[in-house]
Amino acid sequence: MDGVNILGKVFEVNTTFQYNNDSNTFSTSFYSYPFEVYESDVVLVYRYEGQTTLGNGQKADIWTQLPQSIFYQDGTGDIFQYNFNHTFVDVQFTIEGNFDLLTIGSDFINDQIFRIAVVPAEYGNANLSMEELLQMMKMKDSQIEKIEL
Repeated sequence: MDGVNILGKVFEVNTTFQYNNDSNTFSTSFYSYPFEVYESDVVLVYRYEGQTTLGNGQKADIWTQLPQSIFYQDGTGDIFQYNFNHTFVDVQFTIEGNFDLLTIGSDFINDQIFRIAVVPAEYGNANLSMEELLQMMKMKDSQIEKIEL
């Protein structure tokens, strides 16, 4: 895709999940896009995992594309999953699992950072890393709008 200028957009939200006792799930508020989105666009979401140190000593952010399964308390079979749903108007994040989710630690629920990328359908390869996506869109980290609600 060299020489192609992708008209996609990326924004970032920092959010905290709220528990829904009726469904044993966590969810967030609905986040409206800070730009126009079309029904044909592809929405990709990445969750911030922290940082790692590269071989040259430089730090790099770790982003994992959703859905993302977490094997909780190894050996118990407990699994929960970060997921999202969206329309062309907004996006919402959820946590679903196969056990009582009230037992997961607050570090999985509070202050979670997500990047939402919206790209035209013809460029919506679902297997792009955050780095590959930003390179394809010729975009830098500093250009990503951060939304605080």
